[in-house]
Amino acid sequence: MKTIKLLFAFALTATLFTSCYTEVRVDDFDEPAISLNQLLSSYELWYVDINATKGFGETPFLQKAFTVSFRGGVVYANNNIVGLGNNGNGFGIDVGEYDAYDMILDVHHDIDGFSTFDIYQIDGNTIELYNPNNDTSYFLDGYQRSNFDYDFVFYDNIHYFLQEYEAWEKVYTSEFGAINEFDNENFLQFLPGGNDSTFQSSQDDIGTNVNNLIWDYTGVYGVGDVTNDMYLKTLTLDYDFFDNEFFELTVIDDGTIELYHPTSETVYEFKGRGYIQYLKITDAKGKTTTVEKKRKFKKEKKDNPRENTRNK
Repeated sequence: MKTIKLLFAFALTATLFTSCYTEVRVDDFDEPAISLNQLLSSYELWYVDINATKGFGETPFLQKAFTVSFRGGVVYANNNIVGLGNNGNGFGIDVGEYDAYDMILDVHHDIDGFSTFDIYQIDGNTIELYNPNNDTSYFLDGYQRSNFDYDFVFYDNIHYFLQEYEAWEKVYTSEFGAINEFDNENFLQFLPGGNDSTFQSSQDDIGTNVNNLIWDYTGVYGVGDVTNDMYLKTLTLDYDFFDNEFFELTVIDDGTIELYHPTSETVYEFKGRGYIQYLKITDAKGKTTTVEKKRKFKKEKKDNPRENTRNK
């Protein structure tokens, strides 16, 4: 994340990432005035509007990415929330190579292999990547790094941020505040994959190596928004044996969070331990598997009206 609270959301934020493509669009440009390579490089960042996706298939590397960039034959992606805006000078990491010709984009991803797309220009800063092999379209919105709202993306996907460390270790407890059960919890873990709502906690001694932690409890968590405050979130941990624990969640930096416990008026700080760059899934026993975490749809999937013209 470039800088927490550097700027409040740009005036564009209200519409930047909430637009949908179900309404009538600007007609596709059958004969673009510029080449596909020029079109792809006309914006430094392409934001993957995951909820605008049409079709029931999946292209893995787009499902993981918050942004992609096409620069001189190399594909870059921001797959992680941690470091968003800083990694690769804002472009993210090198994830593969591409060829662009005749409104066709071929991507050779380092992990996910080959994908091919028909490219349609929807409007001045939106393109559609139609994959004829899975009949699914992803929609990408173009921005320059200077006007891209990294903070909005960070806070709108805060649950992924929590999942990008193997554990969160308690490093501070305020002297003020009433004694409560949560005082005994020294480590938290937010598991990626599945329903994106499983957490674990441990009462092991502070300073214990992450690999040696014993997780005492597994439950369900939820992250919520606070009206009129983009930078403040709520975190609810469901402890069956002593009810829910509710917190106000503030991000201090890319590796530190503050949890304010209103019931006891106690403030805690937790540091992230064991950064997970490629968003691999960690199971309930703490083992990392080779299955990679992908962004989830917040809406129901819809049929794709786009027709495959490759075989005609």
